[in-house]
Amino acid sequence: MDIKRIVLFAGLAVVSYLMILAWNKDYHQSVPVAQTSEPVNFATAGNNDAMTLPEAGQVNTDEFATPESGTSLSNTNIISNVSNQYVHVITDVFDITIDRVSGNLVSSSLLQYDKELHGDEPLKLLSNTQNRLYVLESGLIGRDGPDNSRNGDAPVYSSTQNSYQMAEGENQLAVDLNYTTNSGVNIIKRFTFNRDDYQIDIRYLIDNQSETEWQANFTGKIVRDQAGDQTSQNSMGIKAFLGLVISTPEDPYEKYDFDDLKDKPVNQSVTNGWMAFLQHYFLTAWVPEPDQQAQFQTTRRGPLAVMGFVYPATNVPAGETVEVGASAYIGPKIIDRLETVAPNLDRTVDFGWLFFISLPLFVVLNWFHGIIGNWGVSIILLTVLVKGLFFHLSATSYRSMARMRAVAPKLASMKELYGDDRQRMSTEMMALYKREKINPLGGCLPILVQMPVFISLYWVLFESVQLRHAPFALWIHDLSVMDPYFILPIIMGASMMLQMHLNPTPPDPMQAKIMKLMPVVFTIFFLWFPAGLVLYWVVNNVLSISQQWYITRKIEAQMAEKKHS
Repeated sequence: MDIKRIVLFAGLAVVSYLMILAWNKDYHQSVPVAQTSEPVNFATAGNNDAMTLPEAGQVNTDEFATPESGTSLSNTNIISNVSNQYVHVITDVFDITIDRVSGNLVSSSLLQYDKELHGDEPLKLLSNTQNRLYVLESGLIGRDGPDNSRNGDAPVYSSTQNSYQMAEGENQLAVDLNYTTNSGVNIIKRFTFNRDDYQIDIRYLIDNQSETEWQANFTGKIVRDQAGDQTSQNSMGIKAFLGLVISTPEDPYEKYDFDDLKDKPVNQSVTNGWMAFLQHYFLTAWVPEPDQQAQFQTTRRGPLAVMGFVYPATNVPAGETVEVGASAYIGPKIIDRLETVAPNLDRTVDFGWLFFISLPLFVVLNWFHGIIGNWGVSIILLTVLVKGLFFHLSATSYRSMARMRAVAPKLASMKELYGDDRQRMSTEMMALYKREKINPLGGCLPILVQMPVFISLYWVLFESVQLRHAPFALWIHDLSVMDPYFILPIIMGASMMLQMHLNPTPPDPMQAKIMKLMPVVFTIFFLWFPAGLVLYWVVNNVLSISQQWYITRKIEAQMAEKKHS
């Protein structure tokens, strides 16, 4: 009969495992968004909210209000049939497309990050395809600004080349777009790219060769549809924040999701701040010049969210040249890089409310990786280090559990002796615990202590782009997502079951049954956790079992010797 039960349970376990694999394959994988390879032109709308989707053959010339005017958007301009409309730029980290109409950044691929694991296609952050609109715009608006619709069509810049590429050994690449107004003002829009840098310097060099003073306002905008995050991973219902963050000296980190942007548009004067649009692992940001006042604003362009800023008017006297601009960041959320771009921009790497634990864990984990070169091994070493820090606390707890295990026969005798007299049973049990120096809650301490570390490490794995597509060994090719075959969670459940055998059996039958079910419950719970997190728990369990086994044997030997002496 026992053999039949074993075979039956084994069969059910195998069938359940295969069903979970099939369910994961069918329902848990993200569906890629189809995109066209070539950029398309897009339309913008006027100063009203009743707008339609972008139409091919139209370009963006809408504007925010300048600080002087108080209006939000201007009328639409249409430019079509622009030959060689796009300028292609390739650096060591970027494959970028610049639209010569207004000189906007309309496409960006991050060459050091793949769109999918083992894929050859780089991750595309900015895009103006038929299925995704996410661009960074910049322009000169106001009285004489060429991007002001009242002055005519949007400017069409000229370029000496249709494509630029950063050469080997070259540390900087400048891409100049040229435009001359009807009044004789020469404008160079310069994009400066640096090697191994996701920050782009965007500046206007305004040479006023006219006979009168020239005036305009610099503006930078993030324009995005409300499509989901293509890099987002849903782990146990937790998703990374998707939306705008604004940083000011008064409030260094304020979030706005799409609903917030619709219900309470932003309009505030900011000096020494920045704005960024966040998604999982990556962001785009505009950083105005230091000590430069800027009017931060958000508005709608039909179905699109428009988030940007406007400088006060820049005046260029006749015969003089003036520069004005800002910095843009298009890339991964890496703390070291973001710290050099702007104050508090590194906070976009959101480690949750336990950041004071998560940040040191990440620093240590990153240090291990710098030595070992494998994130999985680094997690193992971090687990050993954390276990070492709590070694004495765990040892105290395991000694208490070992003594409780040794007095289990006495507890069974007391239960038979006192029967249903629970009050007397409880009194005698507490006396026995006190006599044998046993803490009945000692077994919970290791888990309670580990939980903040566990939660903090979860956020480290979830937020650190360095672990995206990071392999460990064998079948684990990405530590930031769940084990595709659920092998690690099963190993974790087996280790928990072994650990339960080392613990004393609770005197209460119901409590004993619950304890036996815990490994099963935890295994199911861990199935969809990131593989790196499950690896941490497996290693922690193995170390705990080793420590507990040694202490249990030692305590049992001491108590046996005491009994025979």
